[in-house]
Amino acid sequence: VGPDGTVLHAAARTAGAMVPDVAGLVAESANALAERGVQAYSVDTGEHTALLFPLSAFPQGVGGPAAPVLAVVTPRPVAAGLATLLADVVLPLSLCLQAETLERKRRRVDLAESRGREAVLHLLMTGQLSIAQQVAGALRPRLPDPVRVCVVECSGDDRDEVARVCVDADGGRSWIVRCPVYARHLILVMPAEDMEDAGEKAPEPGAAPTDETVAARVGDCVVGVSEPVPLADTATGYRQAFHALAVARELPTRHARFGVSPDPALVVGPAGRRWADELLNPLLTHVPRRAQDPGSQELLATATSWLAFSSHATDHLKVHRNTLAARLRLIGELLGLDLHRLADQAALDLALRVRATPAPACTPEVPSSAPPFPYASGTSQAAGGLDAILCRPAVRDWADQQLAPVLGDQQLSSVLGAEETLRTWLRCEGRLGPAAAELGISVPGARKRLTRLETVLQRSLLRPPSARYDLWLALRSRDLAAARQ
Repeated sequence: VGPDGTVLHAAARTAGAMVPDVAGLVAESANALAERGVQAYSVDTGEHTALLFPLSAFPQGVGGPAAPVLAVVTPRPVAAGLATLLADVVLPLSLCLQAETLERKRRRVDLAESRGREAVLHLLMTGQLSIAQQVAGALRPRLPDPVRVCVVECSGDDRDEVARVCVDADGGRSWIVRCPVYARHLILVMPAEDMEDAGEKAPEPGAAPTDETVAARVGDCVVGVSEPVPLADTATGYRQAFHALAVARELPTRHARFGVSPDPALVVGPAGRRWADELLNPLLTHVPRRAQDPGSQELLATATSWLAFSSHATDHLKVHRNTLAARLRLIGELLGLDLHRLADQAALDLALRVRATPAPACTPEVPSSAPPFPYASGTSQAAGGLDAILCRPAVRDWADQQLAPVLGDQQLSSVLGAEETLRTWLRCEGRLGPAAAELGISVPGARKRLTRLETVLQRSLLRPPSARYDLWLALRSRDLAAARQ
């Protein structure tokens, strides 16, 4: 019985036995026990006896009157030795109760820490670096800079055990977060270089990197790792690690690092930055009509999360799907975009990535005498200036590098119909069913082709974050260049 008289656990009497008013009898006895402050108490009625023993592992008076009570109501006369037996079980029952209480508190602490780490990751992914560092200051370890982002895909419910392996592998130097979107994923924000920092122990010389150690020690996990990136570019590092994860699934080592490939935001030049600023300006300057409506920063975070995780953004943002849909409608109206179309999604994704990229990192402008090219079919007027950006020489070089594994391998193209499959899938807005129907093959057959393309392109296609935006931009750039020739 709890301190308020609530029955916590009860054992039923045998069938047919006379059952007294147990609740009333126990409540009366508990009040008397609390008033007298004794170690045990018994009360007799005409037919029954109530025996009460406080369940507290502390000396009398330390546990206080709030300690739960073991209460036994038994017919008279009381069986010989029953009181002694109950007194003997008080201590082990008290210890079991305290262990359960401590376990519940430990779980609450673990949940609070997990949510705190998840919040820090969310702030990093949305570019709010200073706030993320302030929140992370209360936890360990401190956020490294620069970093490699590592995504570990676990099997079953082994995520907690794999997290312990990760801590052991690098001495607790990595920032480990349970992915809020994919229940089998762990996200590690690791120091890019194995250096010894204040209060943090560096790995032994010659030791294998943390990601390789985890892949070797956990027999059924898959690991993808990004290039070294500044802490402010954690979102880019996560995309790279997720693409590497798609490649690692097909490798016997179950481990892959992201190949060298520039981000399109780095090659758009000053004109690309002006285009991105113009496109996003209605969103950046949006002032909600009501205090409870989302502001510009919240809408920016929503757009970034949805473009990265699609419908899984509800898990990432911790919002209802109707809330997500309403925000996306507002974003589309503000920007003049049709967010059901892949072309406009790609334009918005590129604009957000350009905005998140420091201006000096962008490739300088190269004057071009080529006339402006009309905006892409299926792209809204608001994103129409994108075609002029995609005609830049640096962007064309980037596009050729992105598509070389597919368009440059004739043997692969003849076997899998790689270019046809890729173009059809993108033309069908990245939807597998319509793409399979247009290709005249089964859905499993289309999925198999795209899985093969993931390995060849070293990018994730079927699961978000997907490379479909980059591939759409790359194909559009090549098509524009071919049209000019």
